[in-house]
Amino acid sequence: MDNKRKVILDCDPGHDDAMAILLAGSKQSNLNIEAITTVAGNINVEKNTLNALKVCDKAHLDDIPVAQGSDKPLVKKMEVAKEIHGESGMDGPQLPDTPSKEPIQAHAVKVIIDKIMQSDNDITLVPTGPLTNIALAMRTEPRIIPKVKEIALMGGGTFGNWTPAAEFNIWADAESAKIVFESGVPIAMFGLDVTHQALATEEITKELAKIENPVAEFVVDLLTFFSKTYKDVFGFDGAPIHDACTVAYLIDPSIFSFEHVHVDIETKGDYTYGMTIVDRLGVTEKEPNVHFAYKLDQDKFWKLFKDALQTY
Repeated sequence: MDNKRKVILDCDPGHDDAMAILLAGSKQSNLNIEAITTVAGNINVEKNTLNALKVCDKAHLDDIPVAQGSDKPLVKKMEVAKEIHGESGMDGPQLPDTPSKEPIQAHAVKVIIDKIMQSDNDITLVPTGPLTNIALAMRTEPRIIPKVKEIALMGGGTFGNWTPAAEFNIWADAESAKIVFESGVPIAMFGLDVTHQALATEEITKELAKIENPVAEFVVDLLTFFSKTYKDVFGFDGAPIHDACTVAYLIDPSIFSFEHVHVDIETKGDYTYGMTIVDRLGVTEKEPNVHFAYKLDQDKFWKLFKDALQTY
């Protein structure tokens, strides 16, 4: 009997999304990837889907269905993060132009709904891009909401990286984020407070480069480009592997420290649109709706990642 935890990875690959997929798909993972669904975010949804297929090719994740999803946010105009991820959305590695398989015909929202409705309340959603697909699935078929085991998402924080107040994933579609955060589904939130601690420094990249297999080489190429971008744009000493934090948590929750808090999503502010209002002091007296990750064990995180790459 397969006791692996069932997950749907909803993503916009994306260097760190790619690393989340590789961590989830490794032989040491306790996760069963039911589907990979894509959304507009880091780049347009067509390129994100192409990148997801290429990551599956690189890791020989041949049996996982990839479904293309929403091509724009619910309300606002779409904007992408090519300044961070390049024109392809995953610049750096040299990959074939055409992946070996195509996405399935069904829309990502339908795939999410069907998988959850057919499940025994045992599917965890892992969104690492804007929350458009998840919100649309909840709006289209509200019966999925009580059947979702948990949502482990990358987004938000107590500060921003796209505006002074807002992190990119939430800012890209705050209306969708509001729907998800107010849904009542258990949420584990990995925002910038913790993902900036998952920093792939030059030393860590050199350690990963000692692993001699094509997937590890692919990761090093990803990190080399991503680290340069973060140094040029933000002055960082490496690349924060935001999205892989979600998967690392599902494999080994002890890597992270959490506070159970209330989080609201700002959708109307001229300067604060997309802000996650994290009530760490309980001043609003609202019921907690999010397990907010605020600390990461660096040694455990990178050991997990290194061990995962060695299984390929």
